[in-house]
Amino acid sequence: MNSHPLLSRRNALLACALALASSASFAAWPNDKMPIRLMVPWPAGGATDQIGRLLTQPLSEALGVPVIVENKGGAGGVIGTQQFVKDKPDGHSILLATSSTNAAAPHLYARLGYEPITDFTPVVSLCEIPNVMVVPAKSPWNSLHDVVAAAKKDPGKYTYGSAGIGGSQHLAGAQFKTAAGIDIRHIPYKGSGPAAQDLIAGHIDMMLDTGSLGSIRGGMLKPLAVASEKRLPALPKVPTFKEAGTPMLASAWYGLMLPAHAPAEVVTRLNTEVNKILKNPEIHQRLVDMGAIVMGGSAEEFAKFSASEVKRYEGIVRDSGAPKE
Repeated sequence: MNSHPLLSRRNALLACALALASSASFAAWPNDKMPIRLMVPWPAGGATDQIGRLLTQPLSEALGVPVIVENKGGAGGVIGTQQFVKDKPDGHSILLATSSTNAAAPHLYARLGYEPITDFTPVVSLCEIPNVMVVPAKSPWNSLHDVVAAAKKDPGKYTYGSAGIGGSQHLAGAQFKTAAGIDIRHIPYKGSGPAAQDLIAGHIDMMLDTGSLGSIRGGMLKPLAVASEKRLPALPKVPTFKEAGTPMLASAWYGLMLPAHAPAEVVTRLNTEVNKILKNPEIHQRLVDMGAIVMGGSAEEFAKFSASEVKRYEGIVRDSGAPKE
């Protein structure tokens, strides 16, 4: 039976009004009276913070509103991420997600406070940074062989720092211990910045870091090996772990995520703008100079990748021997 003409017209007007409301809602994003907060769940100074700050100005210019980094460190990035998932999915709160917070952490904390897949809306993959073995400039070690020999001579004497339990530096250090068959002690910090400062000062002996290029170029740290398949363009004279006699691969990845149920239009816009930024020659080169492998791509690709990493890190964390807290 046909609908009454007045009801049909009313339904059509209602549908039109809803469409216009939806369009107006998206047109209002980003709200020019609200800054966009980029949550970096680590203290200032580390690789994650450097990447976040590299994005803020070009993203602000593209969107027409201020983009501000908020550092919230602690528990290997977990504290800031726990806070982030409580935010509204309106596009005004973005997480700089990492392999530590969104892949390793679920296997390290019994009460994580968030689900690594269902509590997030993946937007775009940014880059991957292989870990680099670094020691203080005044260290007597000049090769990876020197580190291994010293650690075998005095088991348990030497220390390696990290940004926190479950972070890329911690897990890379655990991989190194297994690969080299040595006993070195883990010293966790509340971020890679504080850990690197103590390393430079000589309070710890080594670190498998992802953000030390500036300190290396400044002569404060010595790089001994990179945990990648090939040598890094930023460190062409530094051998890979395989070339140095202890084969292993370790890296950290970084990407942008929104809280769960973010509007598709916001995801698409952010993905488009960030991909443009990553292709900008100056930004691309600055990431390469950090030792990064630039990625980019679609939101769907990042969603698939990040989900697969949750599964992959289960084995990495198990093999590291890190206790579940």
